[in-house]
Amino acid sequence: MRDKEDYPDPRTEDIMAGDRRISRPDSSLPDWYISDASYRPIPIAWFAGALILQVIAMPAIYFILLGFNGLFTIAVAGLISVVIGFLTWERGMSEAGLGWRIATVTMLVTVFALVLLATLPRI
Repeated sequence: MRDKEDYPDPRTEDIMAGDRRISRPDSSLPDWYISDASYRPIPIAWFAGALILQVIAMPAIYFILLGFNGLFTIAVAGLISVVIGFLTWERGMSEAGLGWRIATVTMLVTVFALVLLATLPRI
């Protein structure tokens, strides 16, 4: 029988299977389950954040400014759309793939266009 000292302590040492680490002390999970990688935000998170913010902000602006001139409502909605787009780009969308950038701009323009169409009778 092997002595207890022959086995690595999983609480203090990496458990290896050949050249592959099976477990690490801080997680006790195999590295194929939780890889050794740093957090890398993904474009869908930035897109979803912009979408949720835009979908909430545009109707709110429309209803808050319902008593104002339509041009003022359109200007404020456009400004907010540009700010949301700028913040999304600053978060990292500028480094995302072309498809994500096109989808983000299309979504921002489409939701703004809905407010524009709804506001046209007030001009």
